Amino acid sequence: MLGIKGGDGMAGVRLANVQKSFADVHVLKDINLEINDGEFVVFVGPSGCGKSTLLRTIAGLEEITSGSLHVGDKLVNDVPPSDRGIAMVFQSYALYPHMNLFDNMAFGLQLAKVPKDEISKLVHAAAKTLNIDHLLDRKPKALSGGQRQRVAIGRAIVRKPEVFLFDEPLSNLDAELRVRMRYEFAKLHEELKTTMIYVTHDQVEAMTLADRIVVLRDGRIEQVGSPQELYDHPANEFVAGFLGSPRMNFLEGTLSANGSGDGGLKLKNGVEIASLSGAPASLTNVQCKLGLRPENIKIDKNHKSIDCPVKFVEALGSQTQIYCEIPGAPELLTVVAPGNAKVKTGDMLPLSFAAKDCYWFDAAGKALPRVVA
Repeated sequence: MLGIKGGDGMAGVRLANVQKSFADVHVLKDINLEINDGEFVVFVGPSGCGKSTLLRTIAGLEEITSGSLHVGDKLVNDVPPSDRGIAMVFQSYALYPHMNLFDNMAFGLQLAKVPKDEISKLVHAAAKTLNIDHLLDRKPKALSGGQRQRVAIGRAIVRKPEVFLFDEPLSNLDAELRVRMRYEFAKLHEELKTTMIYVTHDQVEAMTLADRIVVLRDGRIEQVGSPQELYDHPANEFVAGFLGSPRMNFLEGTLSANGSGDGGLKLKNGVEIASLSGAPASLTNVQCKLGLRPENIKIDKNHKSIDCPVKFVEALGSQTQIYCEIPGAPELLTVVAPGNAKVKTGDMLPLSFAAKDCYWFDAAGKALPRVVA
């Protein structure tokens, strides 16, 4: 992709003690976040966690109740959206149906009284960058979903913003096109080298696109870090369960210890599921949770195995997802096995896992240090 760069000067975004309320409903609670120049940051979290409100607050479409917001070195709390150096791409594309692609992309520049020759240069450069330069005379109804999304992005690019904001831009596309568009977003960021903030409920988008991920829950930031950092070292049970597909398994119980330093996790009904080494000593004889990622559970009989009946099997081609029952556990245990695994409902599987693959959480859900080796 060639021919166009981002804004004349890149800018980071800094939020300090930002609060947002609608009447008595507190949507954003004490948000403190610094996004660096040229960084690709993704906001994730469940529906209603405040991620889109946070994005709209940065854009200036929602007023901050309290706190401060800087774009670059400029305090923008009271700056209109059009003067913040920010461009936003919406989930709905928001294209004008009666205009062709060229006019859709040029409209904002025309309102700003940019000379016609400069508009033409900017629009054609953006269209070439997005591989839609051959479609400029078409109207939106003649385009595919992916092409419409490119037009919406192109309309943002021509403004040369210092910060791009994307609000679930791929949610209206089918699965195959979403994969292709993730690649396009990654290329776009590499080309423009501009700060990008992206909201999604899709953790695959977050893991593949982000330099850093911001995990939100109930209007608060739970954790900020690189995708691998959050996956390997979640701060709490919520982050651990939110990132990863299939999601992490959790087994709740009380950890007991014996003279050799090993222990067993006793579930609420008293069933002991395993002999474990390396569990945090602080959890002995107190309520806690053991977290196990499905891909780290092995079908392998050894002295630490658990015999579990298979309740359901999903053969997905590249892998097989197996759902097993553990006596005393309220939820089925999910296991990811190779696609050629010969497993069927009713089988009894010996399941095992290594101490280094265990995640431990105290009664409040806070993560404790993991065994490294």
